[in-house]
Amino acid sequence: MEFCKRKSFLIEDLHKMGSEQHVQLWDQCLTIIKDNINPEAFESLFKPITSLGVDSDNVLTLLVPSHFVIEQIEEHYLNLLKKVLPRIYGANVRLVYRVQIVRQPEATVDLTATTRSTAVKKMQQEMPDLLDPFKQRVYDELDPRLNPIYTFESYYQGASNMLARTAAESIAANPGRNTFNPLFLFGESGVGKTHLIQAIGLRIKENNPSSRVLYLSAHDFLVQYTDAVRNNRVNDFISFYQSIDVLLMDDIQEFAGKTQTQNTFFHIFNHLHQSNKQLVLTCDRPPVELVGMVSRLLTRFKWGLTAEVERPDYKLRYDILMSKVHRDGLSINEEVIDYIARNVTDNVRDLEGVIVSLMVRSSVLKKEISIDMADQVLAASVKMVQKQITIDTIKEAVCGYYGLDVSRLLERTRKREVVVARQMSMYLAKKYTSLSLAGIGDVLGKKDHATVLHACKTITEQIGVDKKLRADLEEIEQRIQG
Repeated sequence: MEFCKRKSFLIEDLHKMGSEQHVQLWDQCLTIIKDNINPEAFESLFKPITSLGVDSDNVLTLLVPSHFVIEQIEEHYLNLLKKVLPRIYGANVRLVYRVQIVRQPEATVDLTATTRSTAVKKMQQEMPDLLDPFKQRVYDELDPRLNPIYTFESYYQGASNMLARTAAESIAANPGRNTFNPLFLFGESGVGKTHLIQAIGLRIKENNPSSRVLYLSAHDFLVQYTDAVRNNRVNDFISFYQSIDVLLMDDIQEFAGKTQTQNTFFHIFNHLHQSNKQLVLTCDRPPVELVGMVSRLLTRFKWGLTAEVERPDYKLRYDILMSKVHRDGLSINEEVIDYIARNVTDNVRDLEGVIVSLMVRSSVLKKEISIDMADQVLAASVKMVQKQITIDTIKEAVCGYYGLDVSRLLERTRKREVVVARQMSMYLAKKYTSLSLAGIGDVLGKKDHATVLHACKTITEQIGVDKKLRADLEEIEQRIQG
């Protein structure tokens, strides 16, 4: 969180002040805050906070008693802080919370202020408003139904989602007037599609608060349409949706087999697209695999950009876990993080769920988080299928990485690309399988055990000095392990 307005004090002057002055400045903040919130909230949330001062990088550090307090402040009083802190501490001040680490009361961890968007209110949970889009007239302010947590800043980018992320940011910068209309995102459940399309909506609302942005699931649209038909309000239903500037719809596969709903959505789609309004859709499969959809609607799904959001790779899973651990104020060994990242491969939701489970278990059992504890949590909450690594698995991974046909490993050739791939295969076969050296050689071109031993020695020596080869090996191992 950064503040852009400069008012009372020069930052340079703040650095020269002692602890007493820092206390006085924070007391001034508390006085203003107290006048603007109810007494109960002030006593429970703000009064226990202590200022640790402003450092040379213009960072104000607040000592907070718990992570819960941070969540409550940022959920309900973030806008207030954005007004108060610049007034007292000056422009460009940044906020960091210091909170005690779980299970280590004597230790602390610094947490940067949230990336939560302030462009919209917290997503409402009441169903009636969602199921009746006609409560408000088309010219009234529209609840976009966006979750302020789902920002681009909190969305971690990796090779698995780079194209989708780039397209999403391009759309957010210029909605409706780009070649990515519609944007059709597909991928398995839990890979981050919902987060990404809501990030689009939040960024658009930040740039243009008056823009009529609406996020909903295809299922909610179906329920709304059914009610409209029952109450003879289909025209009102269509008019409402034709008034939207940016339509973000999740799980479009729910339309399968619903011909009437599809035909209605077809007319809405056409109107919005022709009016240069932005459409973003998500699905659990690509358009070509959708069954039960009318052909003219499928054709329109393909008009813009179709991008897959793949399962997160190892690096992305590791980065997400480290971020979650830091954000929650946990102390977890990197070995444990690595273990989780290698074994939880399906989606982001599982990763976050494992961390929450570990935090609770550690607190209840009063034990430090270890690999054994992680193993117990994974066994109970995540479907762990131990992948059997075979020589065929290794050959396919190696040849896939180097762009070679598997049959080339058996060739009697000294071409470098084949030799390197064969030596890498021998090295990995020795590491991951129970085959003897002679057995490995027999499978990989009828080579003797001495050749295999030489190959393993060569790879071992080269990865110690060759960064490129070491990177190749790491990538291939990730492919083998899933």
